[in-house]
Amino acid sequence: AFMTENEVVARITSALPDASVEVSGADCHLTLTIVSDAFAGKALLARHRSIQALFKDELASGELHALSLVTKTPTEAAA
Repeated sequence: AFMTENEVVARITSALPDASVEVSGADCHLTLTIVSDAFAGKALLARHRSIQALFKDELASGELHALSLVTKTPTEAAA
């Protein structure tokens, strides 16, 4: 079974309570746009790793096949 969009968003917002999350894509290939103050001062790779780590088991099991990530701070999102 694949993770639903709601499950994906809930997992992220439980880890990053201030995050706003937009989901696009279908089935197990999701594109997530995540805006959070938690990304401030972190390199792009570190941002992506922190999100991918939330879904490590699902990515390994195939419940999620691919996550494309766009990660921004609120300041970057407003630019």
